Amino acid sequence: MGVVDMTNPPTKDFFASPALSLSLAGIFRDAGATAAAATASASMEVEEGDEGSGGGGGSGSKKDDTVEISSENSGPARSRSEDDLLDHDDDEDDADKSKKKKRKKYHRHTADQIREMEALFKESPHPDEKQRQQLSKQLGLAPRQVKFWFQNRRTQIKAIQERHENSLLKQELEKLRDENKAMRETINKACCLNCGMATTAKDGSITAEEQQLRIENAKLKAEVEKLRTVIGKYPPGASTTGSCSSGNDQENRSSLDFYTGIFGLEKSRIMEIVNQAMEELQKMATAGEPLWVRSVETGREILNYDEYVKELSVESSSNGRPKRSIEASRETGVVFLDLPRLVQSFMDANQWKEMFPCIISKAATVDVICHGEAPNKNGAVQLMFAELQMLTPLVPTREVYFVRYCKQLSAEQWAIVDVSIDKVEENIDASLVKCRKRPSGCIIQDTTNGHCKVIWVEHLECQKNTVHTLYRTIVRSGLAFGARHWMATLQHQCERLVFFMATNVPTKDSTGVATLAGRKSILKLAQRMTWSFCHSIGASSYHTWNKVSTKTGEDIRVSSRKNLNDPGEPHGVIVCAVSSVWLPVSPTLLFDFLRDESRRSEWDIMSNGGPVQSIANLAKGKDRGNAVTIQAMKSKENSMWVLQDSCTNAFESMVVFAHVDVTGIQSVITGCDSSNMAILPSGFSILPDGLESRPLVISSRHEKSNDTEGGSLLTVAFQILTNSSPTAKLTMESVESVNTIVSCTLRNIKTSLQCEDG
Repeated sequence: MGVVDMTNPPTKDFFASPALSLSLAGIFRDAGATAAAATASASMEVEEGDEGSGGGGGSGSKKDDTVEISSENSGPARSRSEDDLLDHDDDEDDADKSKKKKRKKYHRHTADQIREMEALFKESPHPDEKQRQQLSKQLGLAPRQVKFWFQNRRTQIKAIQERHENSLLKQELEKLRDENKAMRETINKACCLNCGMATTAKDGSITAEEQQLRIENAKLKAEVEKLRTVIGKYPPGASTTGSCSSGNDQENRSSLDFYTGIFGLEKSRIMEIVNQAMEELQKMATAGEPLWVRSVETGREILNYDEYVKELSVESSSNGRPKRSIEASRETGVVFLDLPRLVQSFMDANQWKEMFPCIISKAATVDVICHGEAPNKNGAVQLMFAELQMLTPLVPTREVYFVRYCKQLSAEQWAIVDVSIDKVEENIDASLVKCRKRPSGCIIQDTTNGHCKVIWVEHLECQKNTVHTLYRTIVRSGLAFGARHWMATLQHQCERLVFFMATNVPTKDSTGVATLAGRKSILKLAQRMTWSFCHSIGASSYHTWNKVSTKTGEDIRVSSRKNLNDPGEPHGVIVCAVSSVWLPVSPTLLFDFLRDESRRSEWDIMSNGGPVQSIANLAKGKDRGNAVTIQAMKSKENSMWVLQDSCTNAFESMVVFAHVDVTGIQSVITGCDSSNMAILPSGFSILPDGLESRPLVISSRHEKSNDTEGGSLLTVAFQILTNSSPTAKLTMESVESVNTIVSCTLRNIKTSLQCEDG
């Protein structure tokens, strides 16, 4: 053991010795010899003598993790040469005091001693008392010196880890800055893909790429907070090699667990808010009059807002925001689906989007605040994003961030509540805070035979904006995004799922398809076709819609896109033309007319007036209108097959169809996989106009009556492949072609239903 006499100050050459320089980069480059050289610079141990000052007397396991550093050495990366100078100066200044105390001894370990301790450190960074005793005898060192060496070595490793983690964090922050810069440039330089004209950000619309960047930006912020908490969890100098499970626990923790910077609220505050929201949801779902009053004219329940503020002690939430409208609705229904699967469909963003394809155009889980109890998700809390749409480009989408909380109320009852939180959504993206969710959601009661009773409450606070006159009534009445719409869609989708999984389908409900595998394959293809249709005709930021003037005066919107690699659609340039009109025809009559294959030639210009033959008819619901059919249109030249999916529920109806390859659809009928079959859907969306008391509307083809059922809002959409090359440019001829198809189809429908003047 070498002893350095510090009564004589070290020479300049001594401090310039390369063995005394601590290089973290050297440790990263060489974990062997370089690590030993770096350790040599930190291997000069202090022995306090009999007084035992400095906390080295204890030998408990907890004390081993505490790194003892003198007050001068406040940083783990300080070089030993600096420590020697400070200690030497301190000895000269306190020369009188040092006479009363036993002089300190400084020990420098030999290369062999360091090599042996390094070898043990690689095997066991935390040697026990027995190992330290054995090593001290082997090296001729005191057990305390061995203990101090291992403590200092752990401190060096911790310093290296912290610097590496800081570097990762810095890279993440730089990435966020670059993304924010790219988003700003996108806004400033945005232009229309169809016409090339510059667009402005004043209309509040954003591109699909920008919106996706915003969602990814929010996720990255959450990841940065997790990295930040890894570093901030431990004080400087503390060991990170404690519990082996701490790393796994960290992965399951939210960015809100420790940090309060980005989202502005601690996890405890988030939990307090969602629990209050859960209590409010239960009251809103179960209370009767005077909180909810039933309308004499429409039969719908109306929220008594004054009573709501009084009973639930709700404060005004204006806070200087622009004037907002309140939409509140409640609906009760029974769905044919078991409770666990129903709860899972709400907690998984993709399943939730698939359950409501006509309402949700985008959905994402931004951050998981609490995972809940596996596998039923009881107590799960997650921050989510959703873009809500109507099946028309005339109604702007609603983008909302909210926290979703799932809780089991009893053995047979669950509740799922959504609530927007001011600081959370404003810090993620303040520009999108135009629609907020007050406590909304559903109470799910398990009944019998796989059925569930659902009470749905929808409570929104939206900034008032301009809505097209056709849809102003249905939107401002709260019907468009209200509880009735959500409930009707949920019941329809659950029923479709039951019929899809059924194995005992009556023959009359499955004609033209001989096998169960063929039936499932056809239903799956029809479902994908309808999802694609819903995705293609809304006002989502996926699309850029341009108004096109026509000779006949129809309001037609056109968008285009290029399919490069999606096997589910034809490759090339695709043009979509959409037009929405009001017709003085009941939604039921209009739906029956459009889905009737015997009357298809009255409106479909592609049939050329020829007969239509039914090849297959598969029921997918109790209502006869919910069915998938395969139709053959015969002409002089050839026979063309059409796959049609008709859907109807208590709120809206759709008829979606696509021309299919005869050979391809025949293989699907036999049970072959349909996932790679290219299909380009067109179709109709039918909504009530929201004026239930409108008199004198057509209720049948030849008679009129004072029916309380209002007129219909019909959206017609056609998609065509204009060029099979994705690099081709959109031409005016292709735009005029698809416009002609839409105009002629609308004119034929009005003529057949005798409502040309509607």
